[in-house]
Amino acid sequence: MSVDTTLDGRQDRYGPYAGHALIAQALKDVMHGSRGWDRLSPSQREALDMIQHKVARVLNGDPNYGDNWHDIAGYARLVERELEAAP
Repeated sequence: MSVDTTLDGRQDRYGPYAGHALIAQALKDVMHGSRGWDRLSPSQREALDMIQHKVARVLNGDPNYGDNWHDIAGYARLVERELEAAP
């Protein structure tokens, strides 16, 4: 499968990339500019960035594609596991 074929399929599912990028960056800018951002661990920051990436896909593309919602839960669960394992 060519990269172009993959990208065409993704656009059908997630909408135009430029729209996704605009939404994702706006969401991340709000998070990164908040005073609480500096208190987060690298794992927490990355999880929130990835969650916003998935939220942008939902908003820009197919909101009924369950994999996005599953991934959002997964990133939150990864942080939850770290917190549970912390002393």
